[in-house]
Amino acid sequence: MLAAMGAAASMVCPARADHVVHITAGRPTSLPAQIPTTMEGITGEQVEDRINASDSEDALKYLPSLNVRKRYIGDYDHAVLASRASGTGNSARSLVYADGILLSNLLGNGATYTPRWGQVSPEEIERVDVLYGPFSAAYPGNSVGAVVDFQIRMPDQLEAHVKLSGYTQGFRQYGSDTRHDGGQASASIGDRQGAWSWWLDVSRLDSNGQPIAFANKLVSAGKANNDGVPVTGAIADKNPSNADWLILGATSQVHTVQDHAKVKLAYDIAPALRASYTLGWWRNDAVRTSTSYLRDGAGNPVYGGTINVAGRSYALLASDFAPSRGALEHVMHGLSLKKNGRGEFEWEVAASRYDYARDLVRTPTVAVPDPATGGQGNLTDMGGSGWNTLALRGVWRPLGIAHTVEFGVQRDSACLRTRVTGSADWIHGAAGKPVSRFVGDTRLTSVYLQDTWRITDAWKTTLGLRREQWQAFDGGIANSADALLPFKARSEASWSPKAAVSYRASDDWSVKASAGRAVRNPTAQELFQGSIVNNDIVNSDPALRAERSWTSELTAERQLDKGSLRLTGFHETSRDALYSQPLPSAPTVNTVQNIARIRTNGLELSYQQEDVWLHGLALTGSATWADSVITGNSALPASVGKRQPRVPDWRATLLASYHAGEHWTSTLGLRYSGRQYGSLLNNDPNGMTYMGVSDYLVLDARVRYRFNRQWSGSVGIDNLNNRKYWAFHPYTQRMLVAELKFDL
Repeated sequence: MLAAMGAAASMVCPARADHVVHITAGRPTSLPAQIPTTMEGITGEQVEDRINASDSEDALKYLPSLNVRKRYIGDYDHAVLASRASGTGNSARSLVYADGILLSNLLGNGATYTPRWGQVSPEEIERVDVLYGPFSAAYPGNSVGAVVDFQIRMPDQLEAHVKLSGYTQGFRQYGSDTRHDGGQASASIGDRQGAWSWWLDVSRLDSNGQPIAFANKLVSAGKANNDGVPVTGAIADKNPSNADWLILGATSQVHTVQDHAKVKLAYDIAPALRASYTLGWWRNDAVRTSTSYLRDGAGNPVYGGTINVAGRSYALLASDFAPSRGALEHVMHGLSLKKNGRGEFEWEVAASRYDYARDLVRTPTVAVPDPATGGQGNLTDMGGSGWNTLALRGVWRPLGIAHTVEFGVQRDSACLRTRVTGSADWIHGAAGKPVSRFVGDTRLTSVYLQDTWRITDAWKTTLGLRREQWQAFDGGIANSADALLPFKARSEASWSPKAAVSYRASDDWSVKASAGRAVRNPTAQELFQGSIVNNDIVNSDPALRAERSWTSELTAERQLDKGSLRLTGFHETSRDALYSQPLPSAPTVNTVQNIARIRTNGLELSYQQEDVWLHGLALTGSATWADSVITGNSALPASVGKRQPRVPDWRATLLASYHAGEHWTSTLGLRYSGRQYGSLLNNDPNGMTYMGVSDYLVLDARVRYRFNRQWSGSVGIDNLNNRKYWAFHPYTQRMLVAELKFDL
């Protein structure tokens, strides 16, 4: 069986698939909801009614302990999902699916390997469910933080939807005082005719984001002389370490045009047997521009050369104001055959493929007077990268026995292909001489068994075990000589036990406890890295170990009238955590290394209730406290005792929604994040600056009016209080969003 799976999985590069969770009406979650552990969810109808959702990840805005580092509408390459004990720099410590198709980008770990949120539009969402922690044997070790599954609409009768939306944002920071607008249009239609059902969704987003980076120079790096062109316009500021620096201009203002299309087909071969196919297509044309604050004596903007500010000279590099242009086209496929709903045995065969059909980014390599002009540059091509999954899953419910037995076999693979070439014209030129190349494959073959036993009406338990065989192979790097230097192939095996138990003390009160081990293996980007010196690979760790985490939680939950109240205590100990940090042998060189131990303790409070105090008022709120500390790190001893980067001490959300009659819905939301750091040494106390990581309190508002059964409109404001806050890059400031929708 495994040999056959391996042949099928070589279609491109395999990945993963599987499921979990709760809330109210709509199609049941695909997640293993029978596990007695923490799960949360929200329906697509609630998202549409209560949340300013411009991108699919906005559906997670108010769920407990979650944060998506979305910098602007349409942020396609930095929107990392953070969870209880994982920050916004650890993208590989969570899993995101759409109908079981893997959207998490496990080619690498970090800000540029984010879930492919663009493959789901907000209008497609039927519900979103979240499983917290690695407590299901059906998922690999990347589930250590959370598992998110989007359920996409599949109609039972003819339905159609059209939505137009627009937004505008005023942005003031340093020398920028600009306005950024955008719009989105989407249409969908679906139907069920006999055994056939189908769904078609298309959308286009045209978004102008605010500047998200700023050219800068440390004052101490300047030379005290009269060299260079005297300029004005540089802004004095403090960097995250409170050192004096100069802000020279705004960079990385992104204009992104994204097209999305999805087709879902399903055929009921028999009453309990369904075949389904999903085709998703996403295209993105992105242009990043820069604006210099610097002016010479004649008032002309300055982008390159040597400049002089207050008697100190600085050399402007090509990277200081470097614009870029990207042309991306990604395609995903999902195919499944599933028997469910009737009888004591259910099964599914599922395969998926995510393909970087085109992924080309163009950047100049020389400073030019005007960054919009051509010149020498580099082309970074990731075409051919991707992942695929193959899974066989079964559920057995023996007659007369209070057991639900789940089992499965999976193969998940990822292929990373990055090639950098030079070009005489970075804007329009063809690929020229090789600059570098970076390749590598990973594969995870897994089997799992999990038994949920309802011992009595009050007691329920789940025991699971997962066996994983991880492989890394065909890795290599090359420089301008284009001679690929190989890394040694590796193979490791691991076991991951899971356990959960719940006790229902009464109709209103229940107690749950869960524990699980997760093994998060290195990604190709983390493992196959380094540089070439004298034809040898250096600055890499070929023996990089997998992260091994033990996670546990204890929950008390009370059922309320039309709601629930939950308090969860959680603990996680991660050994060999994967982080980029200075090499002991070369302190100026950072590379991915293992941190011996990170310990996290925390509490999470979650509350949700409909018709609170008066009919039509719904409240959803959460508060999370986390104490996440590095307790062992031989490579960087000074980090021991410091907080884990990007994990705040407090997080909180509150969403109040009021239905006034049949037509009006008004919503007020609150999002809070407390103190956090961006560095392992916690030596960045100034969070309110570029490259800093700040706390924030943000208010959101939304008013929706339903004119009749078919027409509705809404107006919303994100960041109503116009809070300036940072996660290395600045988040959006006050933004007005308006929507008009037609439902057939």
